[in-house]
Amino acid sequence: MKQFLAALLLILLNFSLFSQEEEKKPISLEADFFYGNIVEHNPSIQHLITGHPTGFVLSYNRKTYGFNEWERRYNFPDWGFSMSYQNLHNEYLGHAVGVYGHINWYFFNRHLRFQIGEGIAYVSKPYNSETNYNNTVYGSQLLSSTFIKANFVRENIWKGLGFHAGFIFIHYSNGSFKAPNTSTNTLAVNAGLNYQLNYKEFPDFIHKEDSLSSTYAERIAYNFVFRGGVNEAGVIGLGQDPFYVLSFFADKRINYKSTFQLGVDVFFSTFLKELINFRSIAYPEDGLSGDEDYKRVGLFVGHELRFNRVAAVTQLGYYLYWPYEFENRVYTRLGLKRYFFDDNFFATVSVHSHWAKAEAVEFGVGVRL
Repeated sequence: MKQFLAALLLILLNFSLFSQEEEKKPISLEADFFYGNIVEHNPSIQHLITGHPTGFVLSYNRKTYGFNEWERRYNFPDWGFSMSYQNLHNEYLGHAVGVYGHINWYFFNRHLRFQIGEGIAYVSKPYNSETNYNNTVYGSQLLSSTFIKANFVRENIWKGLGFHAGFIFIHYSNGSFKAPNTSTNTLAVNAGLNYQLNYKEFPDFIHKEDSLSSTYAERIAYNFVFRGGVNEAGVIGLGQDPFYVLSFFADKRINYKSTFQLGVDVFFSTFLKELINFRSIAYPEDGLSGDEDYKRVGLFVGHELRFNRVAAVTQLGYYLYWPYEFENRVYTRLGLKRYFFDDNFFATVSVHSHWAKAEAVEFGVGVRL
């Protein structure tokens, strides 16, 4: 009997310890309103800036408190999902509704919050050659969208209720998926309320000494990536074409957060083949024969900012082989990457652009050896 009771006590103790270590999932909800202006980043959109855009953002936040190592290393950020509505106050642009995944970073004793969200937006009045030809910014009804917020935040002032206020920037673009694609940028002021569910049981932040960041350094690894998608040249009606990108690069992880890259891209952008042929006929003064090579080869350097198995990718490249002078020789790539199977495989989505002008949204898979 004594042995049975001892065994039962041991089981209960182990269960109690396991329960104490179980990760909690605190949540907060937010709602805010914004009012602002469409930024005139291109003279061709001047006729579309006729009012002050208004709208709201609703957000669901998973709060972190340091249960996982990456949370402690990044000062306990939030992650979650947002939904936005925007009235662009222009008869040709209509309304936009967006859904996003977002992450929140905190600074200055958690009173300053920087939030970035990436997602998809639906616009009510895209370009139409017959009924809405004045809309020269949205070539499709579905667009990629990014929002950035910088807010002063006070949480749990009274029974879980708090407030926030600051600035919001919202970008809509289809990544040249379909022409036209001039895009819009809204800069606005925002203010709203936030509420912490179960605020009485919100866990204390866990502060513990993690290993040195440099202990995550790795040997040089070699990566092969295949990317693809569909896009269209800036000429309305020229048609959409598939593209493919083969990439090879070496990377070196130096610590928990940072990995540096050096590599080569080979672009098979068939929309350029159609554009070259079109311009050789429509604009003979350009001196094009129509037989120019549409392929390009670029050399790039890059950086990955790691969050556990997710990474934010930034790359800067230069076309070594550039037979047709499209845009300029310098290009950028911004994207997200998710690692699988001990970081040996990954999936990625990115935007290939020439500074502020997007060429394509790329979807890719790769292997890291």
